[in-house]
Amino acid sequence: MLKIVTIGGGSSYTPELIEGFIKRYDTLPVTDIWLVDIEDGKEKLEIVGALAKRMVEKSGLPIHIHLTLDRREALKDANFVTTQIRVGMLDARVKDERIPLQHGVIGQETNGPGGLFKALRTIPVILDICKDMEELCPEAWLINFSNPAGIVTEAVLRHGTIKKVVGLCNLPIHTKINIAKMLGVERNRVQVSFAGLNHMVFGLEIYLDGQKITKKVIDMITGDEKGGIDMNNVPDLHWDPSFLRALGVLPCSYHRYYYQTQKILDEELEAFENHGVRAEVVKKLEADLFELYKKPDLDIKPPQLEKRGGAYYSDAACSLIDSIYNDRGDIQTVNTRNNGAIKGLPDESAIEANCVITKEGAIPLAVGDLPVAVNGLVQQIKSFERVTVEAAVTGDYDKALLAMTINPLVPSDTVAKEILDELLEAHKEYLPQFKHSN
Repeated sequence: MLKIVTIGGGSSYTPELIEGFIKRYDTLPVTDIWLVDIEDGKEKLEIVGALAKRMVEKSGLPIHIHLTLDRREALKDANFVTTQIRVGMLDARVKDERIPLQHGVIGQETNGPGGLFKALRTIPVILDICKDMEELCPEAWLINFSNPAGIVTEAVLRHGTIKKVVGLCNLPIHTKINIAKMLGVERNRVQVSFAGLNHMVFGLEIYLDGQKITKKVIDMITGDEKGGIDMNNVPDLHWDPSFLRALGVLPCSYHRYYYQTQKILDEELEAFENHGVRAEVVKKLEADLFELYKKPDLDIKPPQLEKRGGAYYSDAACSLIDSIYNDRGDIQTVNTRNNGAIKGLPDESAIEANCVITKEGAIPLAVGDLPVAVNGLVQQIKSFERVTVEAAVTGDYDKALLAMTINPLVPSDTVAKEILDELLEAHKEYLPQFKHSN
């Protein structure tokens, strides 16, 4: 028996996951996949679950798909638990993006005020899941894909009741694959030494067939008006060649929120005025996807899912589970406990870095000191993450205000307080820990 439980099973990303398990069945012989959701997500769960069953039926594999709204029923004796939840659903993300923009601040689901509030809503739920796992499947691994993945992993490492946890993001594998496409080579010939934090990770060195090509890739990116390696859900703005050459390492797509703040803000404000925030675009994409998922003759993951931003999720998630299960000792980029890998960050904090994946989990490769040019920003974001976790766990208004204020996307404590108060009121249904706040 090999039992996988996916909490947030009604997500539009789930077909990616099912496809990944089907492809890897020879080495990862899953017998049961439990898709779990809440009452508000019941309709989506049933639609995605039906598609998952058709995909498995087409494969001819003896995998059983189970659908439930009872998390505890699903968790009993699980081997792996994946979490891909969105507390408050997309309507909450709309507020996370719209309210900051009304104050002239970037609205984004994992960065700035939006990332703070997604974490405040998500962390208590994930910690409750950990408590259930400790009771019902104490030997299971938690593979967290819920954003903001780095902050959630930080919370579990510091406050969770389980030890077997790895955070996951599809950005590193997306970046590596797109570099390979840009170079016109097979992906397994490209290696990237990633290190930093989730959505704040840098490619310190890039290799082709073991030879360093970092400068060549940076030159190619700066010479391409479209950037060449970016995520679908981040504005694809051109990098200044002088800046990127001076930086000397490869930034990820999300660094634009910090290095090109005004450009991003201007684009978001224009979109806000004309056709809404990204979350409203995603709601339309999801509605279209679920109409597609309903088709009784659909029995594959549709290519339209890539527009949602979920490309390569199955490669990342299923490769990680496969490597833990089979004790492969290969290298993957995940979120895990620092343990001294990056100097200057606490050992017990979550980092995103290249790790050796074994049956004991993720062992980060030693990085040492980050380059001076990027270390300061990483340190500032880690401070934001740690204070955010404390605010989420304690419901302390002052700590939430501190987290908001020290985030580099928020210009002042006055603006921070205005946004904090509005978002606390907007999300009070999902923030019971703040019921006695100012």
